[in-house]
Amino acid sequence: MNRPIRVDAVLIQAVIAGALSFSHLHDLAEAAGQTGWQAWAYPISVDLLLVAAWRRLRTARGDRAAWTWFVIALFASLGANIATAGLLDLADVPTWLRIAVAGWPALAFLGGTLLVHTPAIPAAPAPMEPSEEVPAVDVHRTDTAPDAEERSEPPAPAELPAPASEPKPVAASVPPALLDHARKLADQHHATTGSPLPVASLRAQLGLPEPVVDSIAAQLQLT
Repeated sequence: MNRPIRVDAVLIQAVIAGALSFSHLHDLAEAAGQTGWQAWAYPISVDLLLVAAWRRLRTARGDRAAWTWFVIALFASLGANIATAGLLDLADVPTWLRIAVAGWPALAFLGGTLLVHTPAIPAAPAPMEPSEEVPAVDVHRTDTAPDAEERSEPPAPAELPAPASEPKPVAASVPPALLDHARKLADQHHATTGSPLPVASLRAQLGLPEPVVDSIAAQLQLT
């Protein structure tokens, strides 16, 4: 779909102003001794440096180098327009102006190189305003600390189970024949000495383990 061509008054004004400035720069360069294609190249050089400095100012408004080269290019363009308004005799251009026009290519090349290869410092963004107020927070109170009324008492310590009583030793089973033999030894000792047979003596005579002898002594009621 073809879009209709719309005439923009600002664009037309820019074309007219650019053409007039271009013509004035060409006439001044030609009067200063630059002929042929050289006189046509001067307006292009001045306008390109002006545009490059302006673009640099849009990305870094506080860039002093961009402002410096913008003023230089603007002075060259504005000076040429004023000089060709009849204030300067183009048939007899002063020496200083010839020197300025001859040295312009080197100055423009230096300015363009510095604008391209020098890193620009971006402008600081404007601080954003909060869309809504942030409620004040009491820093002296924390939500994680419970109130005194809500604090629960510490749980009572769990009751430990009572220690189990030590198991009573189980009396060793004694064969009846062994028990009869031990009774005979006890009776013989009592008949001889008139006192009960000591357990130590019974243990020495039987030569059995201590639990077995203790079981025999308990059944014979020996001490």
